[in-house]
Amino acid sequence: MNDPAAVADRAAALRARLEDANYRYHVLDDPDIADSEYDRLMRELEALEAAHPELVTPDSPTRHVGAAPSREFAPVRHPIPMLSLANAFSAAEVEDFERKVEERLGLRDPLFSVEPKFDGLAISLRYEDGHFVQGATRGDGERGEDVTANLRTIKAIPLRLRGRGWPRVLEVRGEVYMPRAGFEAWNERARASGGTLKPLANPRNGAAGSLRQLDPRVTAQRPLAFFAYALGEVAGGALPRSHSAMLRQLREWGLPVCPLVATAHGAGGCLDYYARIGAQRDGLPFDIDGVVYKVDDLAAQDRLGFVGRTPRWAIAHKFPAQEQQTRVEAIDVQIGRTGAATPTARLAPVQVGGVTVTNATLHNADQVTRLDVRVGDTVIVRRAGDVIPEVVRVVPELRPAHTHAWRMPSHCPICGSAIVREEGEAVARCSGELVCAAQRTQSVFHFATRRAMDIDGLGERYIEDLGEFGYVRAVSDLYKLSLDDLLDMKRRADARDGTTPETVKAGKVATKWAENLIEAIDRSRRTTLARFLYALGISQVGEATAKALANWFGQLALIRHLPWPLFKLVPDVGSEVARAIGAFFAQRGNQQVIDELLARGVDLGDLHAPSPKLRGGLDLPSVLACLEVPRLTAVRAQVLAAACPQLHDLLEADQHRLVAAGLPVEVADAWLAWRAEPAHRQLLRDAVAAAARLQQALPDVAAAASLPLDGRTVVLTGTLATLTRDEAKARLEALGAKVAGSVSKKTDFVVAGEAAGSKLDKARELGVAIWDEARLLAFLGADGTAPSRDHDDDQT
Repeated sequence: MNDPAAVADRAAALRARLEDANYRYHVLDDPDIADSEYDRLMRELEALEAAHPELVTPDSPTRHVGAAPSREFAPVRHPIPMLSLANAFSAAEVEDFERKVEERLGLRDPLFSVEPKFDGLAISLRYEDGHFVQGATRGDGERGEDVTANLRTIKAIPLRLRGRGWPRVLEVRGEVYMPRAGFEAWNERARASGGTLKPLANPRNGAAGSLRQLDPRVTAQRPLAFFAYALGEVAGGALPRSHSAMLRQLREWGLPVCPLVATAHGAGGCLDYYARIGAQRDGLPFDIDGVVYKVDDLAAQDRLGFVGRTPRWAIAHKFPAQEQQTRVEAIDVQIGRTGAATPTARLAPVQVGGVTVTNATLHNADQVTRLDVRVGDTVIVRRAGDVIPEVVRVVPELRPAHTHAWRMPSHCPICGSAIVREEGEAVARCSGELVCAAQRTQSVFHFATRRAMDIDGLGERYIEDLGEFGYVRAVSDLYKLSLDDLLDMKRRADARDGTTPETVKAGKVATKWAENLIEAIDRSRRTTLARFLYALGISQVGEATAKALANWFGQLALIRHLPWPLFKLVPDVGSEVARAIGAFFAQRGNQQVIDELLARGVDLGDLHAPSPKLRGGLDLPSVLACLEVPRLTAVRAQVLAAACPQLHDLLEADQHRLVAAGLPVEVADAWLAWRAEPAHRQLLRDAVAAAARLQQALPDVAAAASLPLDGRTVVLTGTLATLTRDEAKARLEALGAKVAGSVSKKTDFVVAGEAAGSKLDKARELGVAIWDEARLLAFLGADGTAPSRDHDDDQT
């Protein structure tokens, strides 16, 4: 786009579209554009303005992204002071407020504008000729701080007013707040950052702290929003005569106004509104700490005036506090459905927001450390809506003597398995996935899913009932269930729930559902190694990783006894995943369940020798490099292996011998320090022994020269009568094939079942070899001869 006029027109059109999108999203709550499209238009406008700086306007939507940091906030004097409201805490105080208004105005049943009282930071926005020129905090009411640059980053605040008819000077008062969802998302991100980001204590502190950042680019990253609720200085224009009409006018000019704003007659109407908003409070997307009643008639407000710094025409009716002080009596660990270990504070009972609180989450070990919460501490507890109460801070001056810092226990309080925390993870987890009662429902449900063992009809409700009544303590117990067990479980569940089906009354129980479930469990016994590994629910092992483990190692007997470093021999399996796999198989309970599964008839029909590609990673230098010893690179591991070719040498060699062999002193010392740990010495023994077992399991070099389908690309299309698509894919991949989702010139052959569609047509068009199911089964049965690459000869 080289025409300057066309560029200017496009920039203006983009600004108008983005401003309208902001208005619809933040003011009308009726977005008409997808986030991705909004982002695309914003990037286009940013690019145009970067290429043509003369087109940049002060109110461009791009100005929301933040400017250079400020060294300090300049003071701002408010032309009209920002006042504080008197508080009411009871119906009697509200009725007294109404009585005084009536007496001073000489009228009965006055009309009030009624609004939520937001728990954020009060600010003022100054618009001149419709353009945002300055923003300030309340400060002491007379003087605040200039936070204009930070306020410009909040998309809910328009940089230019909409429509027409606004005064020459319009000062808008309102509240910057942090929505609950944004606050929770920020803290989740902060807790997972490993200390890079600091969690926020509560949404109000988050809003205030975000707005007072010296660098507006930091503010721009925070999830802030804004509601307008009052006016300050107004010059050069007329306004409506009532507060409620004034709020409607502000909304038309593009300023967000809370949709819960209403009007009410007299104290009775105000108290009804208070009760209605109080009932909604927990479900609101933002925090409020009460409601505000304002005489609606602006002329009446002027007649009522002020007492000191408080208006006589308004009052805040506060809700019960949602933060209270109490004492920590114990810190326990709760194990969640996915194994997450969450420290929980047991508290001396305290009323918070009208609810008795005895427990509060501490989120994770890092949060406990950051807050330094100890048993015996006096703490501040916060409850916000349906969110689980949390400890937000300790009162250090009330800490008793002789307290001790808390540490995450090493073993699960439910099943006794080790609690592990992988490097870079904020959450510690119980590693007893298959035996931990807290994880039972989740592990059995995952085990039965279609992509795992494919046990149709085993829903979460049945799993919970089977666990509750003692029929299933782990996934292996599914394979000893009988028809009578299922029917008895159903009877007991119905009795517990108080339901008595007609069939039970007649002395019978419908058996079809139980028969179908027993059949599904029986069918699932024959499966593949990849499905089985995925079904075990190992942390961080999805379908792709399970398939890679099966293809590379081939045998469950090898996989379940490998030390974690050797899992890194599989492509795309890094340290974090390898440690998670090793931690799972290191638990005796998990191994016992696997033994029970095999003893109860689970048959892995596709076991094979390990991939010959492993051979290059099983020599001693490669094994040493896998151990992740500090400073021991792959090159230095070769030097160490040459100096100590036997396990005994590795365990006993001193610094002199290692340095003489060519290792730098700091590397030798790092090796000796690592080796001094008994767990590391055992890991070294296990890794060397496991590498030797893998070497022995590998096919000989001649037989392993190439898998039958090594390097071949295969596409499956249509329905196969004998194999499912997943089974056929697994069998082909076990023979070295890459199973692709689309046909191209690089495809070696296509397997076409019934109702094959466009992929079959594409194969014929490109002259790609086409196999029917009979040929596939014959090939898989022979497990052997690779198909010819002569497409014309193989085509059917």
